[in-house]
Amino acid sequence: QVQLVESAGGLVQPGGSLRLSCAASGGSGNIFSSYTMGWYRQAPGKQRELVAHITSGGSTRYTDSVKGRFTISRDNAKNTVYLQMNSLKPEDTAVYYCNARIVITEYWGQGTQVTVSS
Repeated sequence: QVQLVESAGGLVQPGGSLRLSCAASGGSGNIFSSYTMGWYRQAPGKQRELVAHITSGGSTRYTDSVKGRFTISRDNAKNTVYLQMNSLKPEDTAVYYCNARIVITEYWGQGTQVTVSS
């Protein structure tokens, strides 16, 4: 069983920046670097959506609405994945979830609230 712990989100003004981190621990057999790590978000009344993911090989993918503003990265030595969010917009307000996936197995963090508002 892999545990994922996200950093605290917070309240940010439009145009501001915030960096989320997600630290992984536990599990057996598979090492952190083998996982595809992702960030998802869920806004009130909406379905959870993929924000970005980074594969074990370092390839990244972003949803169109965050391209050019968000950057996902990973530090395998620290078992941590990051999401740097710049030029935040009110529509980025959501609960952000960390996800670890390998083959058909996946794990989720508890979620962290990000609110973009003046």
